[in-house]
Amino acid sequence: MKPDIANQKDILTIITNFYNLLLADKQMFPFFKDIVQANQLQTHLEIISDFWNDILFDTTSYQNNTMQKHLDKNTFIAFTKEHFSIWTSYLFQTINKDFNGVIAERMKNRALSIATVMQLKMNLYKD
Repeated sequence: MKPDIANQKDILTIITNFYNLLLADKQMFPFFKDIVQANQLQTHLEIISDFWNDILFDTTSYQNNTMQKHLDKNTFIAFTKEHFSIWTSYLFQTINKDFNGVIAERMKNRALSIATVMQLKMNLYKD
């Protein structure tokens, strides 16, 4: 039986494995190219882990505006609905590989919610 997500170490494992998939994907890599080229990937993974730790375990480590960062990125590299589908698919695949439980389900549900709100803010649901 797989364990549930229990702490920030588990979250960092998920995020690291998730980013391995994202960075190997030709459609997703351009969103992270600047982070990789600046040799800031590990720092980025730790920041994203702080974000998820706050969401899942009610901590207050993350100090950035996630929505604004993605809206800013969208002005340089346009997001599409397909990008969000790939993102959620890889995240779910990564979570499901090693974890199962209430917190794992909460992470997946929150990811869907975040992806939906971002798509709404980026006007990706217009006809």
